[in-house]
Amino acid sequence: MQKQEKLESYETANFKYKDIVKRLLSCVREYKKASILSVIFIALETLMECAIPFVMSMLIDQLEEVVRLNAEEGVVVSNSVILNSVLIFSGILLGLALVSFTCGVLAGRFSAIASSGYAKNLRKDLFYKITTFSFNNIDKFSTSSLVTRQTMDIWYVQMAFMMLIRVALRAPLMLVFSIVMAVIMAPDMSWIYAITVPVLAAALITILIKVTPLFLKVFKKYDRLNESINENVRGIRVVKTYVREEYEKEKFGKASDEVRVGFTKAERLIALTNPVMYVAMYLSMALIIFIGSYVILINRGSENSPLSIGQMSSLITYGAQILSSLMMLSMIFFMISMSIASMKRIYEVLIEEPTIGKNQDNPNLCKEVATGDIEFKDVNFKYKETAKKYALSDINVKIKSGQMVGIIGGTGSSKSTLVNLISRFYDTTTGEVLVGGVNVKDYDVKALRDNVGMVLQKNVLFSGTINENLRWGNKEATQEEIINACKIAQADSFVQSFPDKYESQILQGGTNVSGGQKQRLCIARAIIKNPKILILDDSTSAVDTKTDALIRRGLRETLPNTTKIIIAQRVSSVTDADFIIVMDNGTINGIGTHDELLKNNAIYKEIYEIQNQVGGMK
Repeated sequence: MQKQEKLESYETANFKYKDIVKRLLSCVREYKKASILSVIFIALETLMECAIPFVMSMLIDQLEEVVRLNAEEGVVVSNSVILNSVLIFSGILLGLALVSFTCGVLAGRFSAIASSGYAKNLRKDLFYKITTFSFNNIDKFSTSSLVTRQTMDIWYVQMAFMMLIRVALRAPLMLVFSIVMAVIMAPDMSWIYAITVPVLAAALITILIKVTPLFLKVFKKYDRLNESINENVRGIRVVKTYVREEYEKEKFGKASDEVRVGFTKAERLIALTNPVMYVAMYLSMALIIFIGSYVILINRGSENSPLSIGQMSSLITYGAQILSSLMMLSMIFFMISMSIASMKRIYEVLIEEPTIGKNQDNPNLCKEVATGDIEFKDVNFKYKETAKKYALSDINVKIKSGQMVGIIGGTGSSKSTLVNLISRFYDTTTGEVLVGGVNVKDYDVKALRDNVGMVLQKNVLFSGTINENLRWGNKEATQEEIINACKIAQADSFVQSFPDKYESQILQGGTNVSGGQKQRLCIARAIIKNPKILILDDSTSAVDTKTDALIRRGLRETLPNTTKIIIAQRVSSVTDADFIIVMDNGTINGIGTHDELLKNNAIYKEIYEIQNQVGGMK
């Protein structure tokens, strides 16, 4: 596991940040205008906030000058003149405050629109990309990891984007404006910021560099945590059957604790930002107050004093703004350090090339499946190029259109792997799979799969009505076609017993129907496609032998031109097949009819004898 994590980290590290940012920012699209407007209003808001202390210093200095004239030179300034001056400056301050408030409200509105819209586009692009993946691509990332990237990772990137167009611009602008204004007002005192700010910036950057790899590791642990949750929710009946709640709690607790430890390490580093920042900035403000007070006192009464009370008060205000901007920057660093890991993980998925269907824009691809003929020619297959052993070896077999073929063999003999090559869920490593005389790689994938009906081992029904589930096979199917398909699959009788019949609701995952009912509905869904090839991958294991026989008879009678492939564990499910393929350890051990295999195939004979002995015992 550690070796795999190091390899993944190494591969991720090879991504260029500019490529990641460029690809992710391309998802802004129609929300570019809102993003730009947000930036403009934030800049105006920040400019107004930085101008306010400058105006206040002018007001304080003018009032101080009036007091000095009264006290030292005996010049009497009328109250009306003072009041007019105060009103003018107060009006300017009020105007600046109103402009700042208005810009802040508009900036918030546009940044919310931009960040939410950006997340929507990013989520859509990621989901669309995942839908193009082959089983190989999904196996590479794992289902739980893809769910994490689609949810939590996108949320982190959305927050980072909002900060980039809102806080990330505001903080540097305020920092720069405040420092510039401080230099303009008191150049002899601004050297204090010239020392503390670069030191503080260097400290924050160092923390960011160290914390990013820690978050990458945490998100991998999050994937395992989500995987644990997913397994428990899906397998809750098994957990309760074996009374393994405590074991699963312990396993989940361990995964959760790994996430806690990872976040603790990262947040310990991030927690250093506030102490470092406060020390640097309060030290700066203390020096300003101490040195500024000394300069004012020794130059008291002098018209050429390098620092006035108004300027000193403004310096303190600008110091507070610098502190505020650096606090925002530290928060941005924290968010970015988390989002960088998420950005890399999302980018990995967005640039992943589907292993199947790369040439789908080729106009010469075959768009029609002529017949249900199937041929495997010298096929070898392994799931990964680095795998030492083939999952399928030396597969050569021909199936004529309309035939019913059985496939039988022990667990792990690669029965499902064999039929997965027909629909191009995987591609052969060497050799060819022909459908209708054409290599499956030369078909348009949609055209091929539209003509191959497949009922998988793990039957899945979606939340919605029975009609909605069955129309997955053919969205234009009439009610009569749906009922006929259900009759062939022996599903009509139990559907008619439901209060709402075909409008009855199926809960998510089909949890409100039995295993046998779910299998029959899935078979009906495949029949509605009216495919050239129909594959039942151990799809009648949960029905009794009588119902199984009725389903096979219905398929033979109503779909005479459809090639029917039945993978089964029970010999009784394939005895009436035109021929049976016996699989063993990824190879074809024998081909023949039921009677032929009983005579000359040891594996088939052993399976038959075990299943037909009382209790499976001699």
